[in-house]
Amino acid sequence: MKKLLAVLSLMAFLLASSPAMAALCFLCGSGSSNGCKQCRSRSGKDTQGDRKICRKLGCKVSGTSSCSSAANVKVCRIKTKGPSRVSTPYFPLLQALK
Repeated sequence: MKKLLAVLSLMAFLLASSPAMAALCFLCGSGSSNGCKQCRSRSGKDTQGDRKICRKLGCKVSGTSSCSSAANVKVCRIKTKGPSRVSTPYFPLLQALK
């Protein structure tokens, strides 16, 4: 029983601390326009291209962190170009009925 509990707690820790669970955001410092407090990275990485787009949205980049899910934090999103990354529909039967 103790081994099972230890394994479960280790799995929970690994899942909670996984970087894939949280998207990368640039923190917007004081003086940022549009009310942005964070700007979501398009690539999920800290790249100069994503920083440049965030600056164009009015964010004065002051650092990086995981994106906030709080209701009072405005997160400006970078629009992605091109087709959606999902190549197959989630519900193929519903698509066939349309």
